[in-house]
Amino acid sequence: MREEPNLAPSAWSRAMAKYRQPIHSRSIFELTVTVAPFVAIWAVACWMLSISTALAMALALVNAAFLVRLFMIQHDCGHGSLFRSRRLCDWIGRVIGVITLTPYDVWRKTHAIHHATTGNLDRRGVGDMPTLTVTEYREKGWLGRALYRLIRNPVFLFGVVPFYTFFLQNRLPVHLMRSGWRYWLSAMGTNAAIGSALTLIVWLGGWDVVLFVFLPTMFLGAVAGMWFFYVQHQFEETSWQHEENWNIHEAALYGSSHYELPSVLRWITGNIGVHHVHHLASRIPFYRLPEVIEDHEVLAQTKRITLRQSLRCAHLHLWDESRRRLLSFAEARALSA
Repeated sequence: MREEPNLAPSAWSRAMAKYRQPIHSRSIFELTVTVAPFVAIWAVACWMLSISTALAMALALVNAAFLVRLFMIQHDCGHGSLFRSRRLCDWIGRVIGVITLTPYDVWRKTHAIHHATTGNLDRRGVGDMPTLTVTEYREKGWLGRALYRLIRNPVFLFGVVPFYTFFLQNRLPVHLMRSGWRYWLSAMGTNAAIGSALTLIVWLGGWDVVLFVFLPTMFLGAVAGMWFFYVQHQFEETSWQHEENWNIHEAALYGSSHYELPSVLRWITGNIGVHHVHHLASRIPFYRLPEVIEDHEVLAQTKRITLRQSLRCAHLHLWDESRRRLLSFAEARALSA
């Protein structure tokens, strides 16, 4: 790692060009070492049901790690960064989308909106976490405040919301109802494939497989995915600006975290913790993101948060425009005391 001057965000984006080229052999390898264990653990968990339901569930929960990694590979497909062929990326993404309960074309569209609007206070609402400013929260009535407190409660946010998002919301392209037939086809095609897969699972293994293997894997994977998506942008020193002051490169670099994780978690999450770099250059394959951090000390230290520090993020709720910090409800209340 070498030290470099702290470049402007737009300059960093241009500097990332050399990392954008996928290495096809590496992409195939990463896909293989994720899909093969996922299928193998699923098969062993199903077989284990005849011996011990508890052990089968334990394996299913372990398999959530490979489900998360599959989603990260699907994520790279959505950015066209896994292979040079856009068509190949799309079809791999669509197949994985059946496993992750996520209609690929719908997700790719909303995720593109997320990248194009992250940190913009005037363009909130698609592909992001509900976030109010301190002023907006104070202007709401008691019911509005109560609903927002419910939404931002960690139990609701990481318990109810993941289930709703992956099991219910993903079944219909609600946000894209007027955007054309393609997104309906994506959602309905994914639903049909999921329905067919579940029918086959019940036929071959019975409802126990659904209850003690399928659901634990999917739910824990959804919870983990929700946490990582949350902490990537909902940290104390993130960045939010109104349209007139907003810049996509600044929002990418300063509004996205460098979530420094233990090596095992980095592998499971496909290095998505290097999120500020990903937002600066979304075409970089996930397995090349560590190269960027190794080569650029400034980026390694920018918006860095550790696993321990990230736990506080679950208790941050409101954006303070004057102090440019994400605050807890208690901290926001103390401002007016």
